[in-house]
Amino acid sequence: MLDYIRIACAVPPVKVGDTVKNTEDICRYIEKADEAGADLVVFPELSLTGYTCQDLFFQDTLHEGVKAGMRKIADCTKAHPALTAVVGLPVRVGVRMYNAAAIVANGCVHLTAKTYVSSESGFGEKRWFNSVTDLPEWVEMIPVEDLGLDRSCQMEIPLAKDLVFTLPEGTKMGVEICQDLWAPLPPSTMLALNGAEVIVNLSASNELAGKRAYRRDLVKHQSAALDCVYTFCSAGCTESTQDLVFSGQSIVAEDGVVLTETAEPVATDYMLVADCDLGRIRANRRKNKMFVDAANAMKLAYRPYEAWFPNGDKLRSDGSLYPLQKLPFIPSSKEERQARCREIFQLQVTGLKQRLRCIGNANAVIGISGGLDSTLALLVAVEAMRQMGRPASDVYGVTMPCFGTSDRTYHNAWELMRKLGISCKEINIRKAVSQHFEDIGHDSSVHNATYENSQARERTQILMDYASVVGGIVVGTGDLSELALGWCTYNGDHMSMYGVNGTVPKTLIRWIIETVADDPTFAASKEVLMDVLDTPISPELLPPDAEGKISQQTEDLVGPYALHDFFLYYVLRFGFVPEKIYTLACRAFRDDFDPETIKKWLKNFYRRFFTQQFKRSCMPDGVKVGSVGLGPRGDYLMPSDATARIWLDEVEKL
Repeated sequence: MLDYIRIACAVPPVKVGDTVKNTEDICRYIEKADEAGADLVVFPELSLTGYTCQDLFFQDTLHEGVKAGMRKIADCTKAHPALTAVVGLPVRVGVRMYNAAAIVANGCVHLTAKTYVSSESGFGEKRWFNSVTDLPEWVEMIPVEDLGLDRSCQMEIPLAKDLVFTLPEGTKMGVEICQDLWAPLPPSTMLALNGAEVIVNLSASNELAGKRAYRRDLVKHQSAALDCVYTFCSAGCTESTQDLVFSGQSIVAEDGVVLTETAEPVATDYMLVADCDLGRIRANRRKNKMFVDAANAMKLAYRPYEAWFPNGDKLRSDGSLYPLQKLPFIPSSKEERQARCREIFQLQVTGLKQRLRCIGNANAVIGISGGLDSTLALLVAVEAMRQMGRPASDVYGVTMPCFGTSDRTYHNAWELMRKLGISCKEINIRKAVSQHFEDIGHDSSVHNATYENSQARERTQILMDYASVVGGIVVGTGDLSELALGWCTYNGDHMSMYGVNGTVPKTLIRWIIETVADDPTFAASKEVLMDVLDTPISPELLPPDAEGKISQQTEDLVGPYALHDFFLYYVLRFGFVPEKIYTLACRAFRDDFDPETIKKWLKNFYRRFFTQQFKRSCMPDGVKVGSVGLGPRGDYLMPSDATARIWLDEVEKL
């Protein structure tokens, strides 16, 4: 259930009017695409003849060449039965002629044609071609002999508009041609509403200064708006340059992200190959109810058109060419990462400012541990006060050392509070917790959950009551990763009056802090912030070791946060099955963890994710900064008593 499709864009060095050579090149690329394991290969607009034939399109000899070429192409696909090819060609139907696309598989052919026939300066296609909307009926049945084919596979060839073709594994594909994408209502919009998950565009888009970037943005936008895979394959530079130059730009985009694109500004005689994740497309569409609403509003009927695949019905792609990020929440480039971190930080600040204003300009109270989460929450609170024109001293930082506090985190907590100029307070909770152990009859030498949770709850009680003393609210510090794993004490650090980190994963928090540390506003705190980033992640609820260093490291107990954030992203964002998540994790982390280790922590993730839902069901309000969240008021709705059995059973089989 990997749900990948491998798509190739093939741009042969077309020779205008030479259907014999062009046919040979098309067949050569069909063979290359098959060797590359492609499920679908797409050629440019009118690739069988060349786009720039002009009045040669009126020549009978050219069309006889098209028929001979199509016969050879159909025969070629019989030798490559796992592959579907989409080829551009002119098609005559009576006195009409269409700029068409042939969808060819196992010798069988289906046809669709261009809707918006260009009449712009330099093109003038209406001189030769009719729009597919000129078809007398929805489907025109053409005798196979009219296209030079024999009757071994089919008796007639359908030519129609707005068709959705069914590829292996039920994959739905639609086709539009060049100018169609530029229209106010592109055919691809209707095709997607009719179920097409993959849109292919056979194009001969001429090059102009600045047009390359515009074309890329257009493809990205359409793939995002339609939640689809959009493949754009354009004619290369061997087309006639009598009046226009063609650059051969091809693009494969998926849901607003360009997966691959030709790097050369001018290209031909190449093949671009990409794996596309249909699972992502389907997951997005299940959540995006606008598809159904739009289809209903347009009163569309779902009209799949079946192609024949007698030698198999499986997609071949294993997704190995798909770009995979080890840290999916974090942009790969430094520039993008810093921009994302600044944006998230500002969203956190804005959310807290609004909450403080709404309750009468309250103060902010934060428990400061010297760790990542409380450090980020503190930075957010200080910046919120600054933007509100209030002093940093309206933030009250409370450090509450106990049995597990190390010298390093204690020093960093105090140093950070002083550098930021907030109001500082220390309340040592050793005596209070020891008294509590005595009251409930717990042996303090037994370092179990009671030992740890009592400390967390004591700290929360102090923060809540101290907030009443100073006229403030408790700002929560818990992050998304901890919420997913339930790595928090119920009614302890789980609780606050407003959370600012609740939708920020652990792997991203350290990058936000690093970005903020580079801001001149926090220059005085940079040194201590860098040391916080270098400190091992720990709840510090167990005593330090003999050297006074942290003995309890979170990732040794629950697993690496890099893995858990990877699991979390694909579980929440797309709802992928454990098999697919495991496969992706093994690829992404092949240099870091062996498969058994990944399986161990994946199992632990599912177990904790299900059993700890009761904590998330009553979590406080907080800032939403990304598309993945666990808030109980709309982000992620899940019953607290759901069982993980079938997920864990699948993990066991891996």
